[in-house]
Amino acid sequence: MAIPRIVRDINSLPPEVQRQVFDFVAFLQDRYASAPAKKSRRAKLIKEPFIGMWKDRPDMKDSVDWVRKVRRDQWRSRA
Repeated sequence: MAIPRIVRDINSLPPEVQRQVFDFVAFLQDRYASAPAKKSRRAKLIKEPFIGMWKDRPDMKDSVDWVRKVRRDQWRSRA
């Protein structure tokens, strides 16, 4: 869709609806302008010393299996 057509279409709307269009565009700009900031925080987190601290533990080789065992043991002790 061409920019002049979009402008023409928006201008043909009632003023209240035009305001809604502008508000929605502002919402989208805010939402997607903050996306790159999340990546920088994620990059900082990866450098933290606690990331990977259990990687050499033999009981953690299969983390899914480890979680299942812990849950099973916890649920049995509550029964």
